[in-house]
Amino acid sequence: MTVLSIRHKTTYRYRELVQLGPHRLMLRPREGHDLRLLSSQLDMLPAATLSWTNDVFSNAVATANFSDLTEQLTIESLAVVELAAGPWPVFDIAASAIRYPFDYSDDERTDLGALAQPHYPDPPARLADWARGFVRSQGTDTLALLKDLAAGVAAAISYQSRDQEGTQSPVQTLGRGWGSCRDIAVLFAEAARTLGFGARLISGYLYNPDRPLAAATSEGGSTHAWAEIFLPGAGWITFDPTNRAVGGHDLIPVAVGRIIDQVMPMTGTFVGTSDAYQGMSVEVQVTS
Repeated sequence: MTVLSIRHKTTYRYRELVQLGPHRLMLRPREGHDLRLLSSQLDMLPAATLSWTNDVFSNAVATANFSDLTEQLTIESLAVVELAAGPWPVFDIAASAIRYPFDYSDDERTDLGALAQPHYPDPPARLADWARGFVRSQGTDTLALLKDLAAGVAAAISYQSRDQEGTQSPVQTLGRGWGSCRDIAVLFAEAARTLGFGARLISGYLYNPDRPLAAATSEGGSTHAWAEIFLPGAGWITFDPTNRAVGGHDLIPVAVGRIIDQVMPMTGTFVGTSDAYQGMSVEVQVTS
């Protein structure tokens, strides 16, 4: 068991007084069999009225409503978690899914629904053809195929931090040969979907002070994005193609979704002049 403290502070600055609209926040770590949330706190300046709900994926969503005009918005999340995921996971994949291709059961396919369907246009089937190149033969080992696909994404795409909003399409990322962790996660998930797998995107935090990781900061942690693939018997298996890793070790999930836009840590609006927005800064520290 590892106890980790997470501090995530975001500051928005404006050139003038603005009226803040509602802000949607997804900052509360997502509990599971290998992660226990010990404490969680949200602080905001100016003060806000918070309301909590759960979305369709059971993510904890806070909506912040502000009444005061302001030139600066600071949102700080403090959380303490107990992480139990080991570095060498063993996955109990059902016998029916050990070899690829396999068929999901009728219930699984119905429940996975859109999670098993590609979401980005690919008329020349460039991504699908690229993904099929990792299928060694009929009846190939399923887990080995997914590990090869994740390693292939990491080999083809250079990690590059990108502060701009939005996400590249998988074909753009493949063509450019570089992308942020969210671009890389989307490419992997979409490639897996072209092969018939159910996939979902995850946002959260990365922690590993012992070895250099592509998306880690000098403090040993950062916001991060990765993907999960559903395999019968084993359930959702974590793949972090940015760092060529399998399993949830060093990863603290916050939100899961069908597309990356559904798992953004925070979104919101303001009322002011077109050039009122001055910029933002983000500080993340993950410590044991």
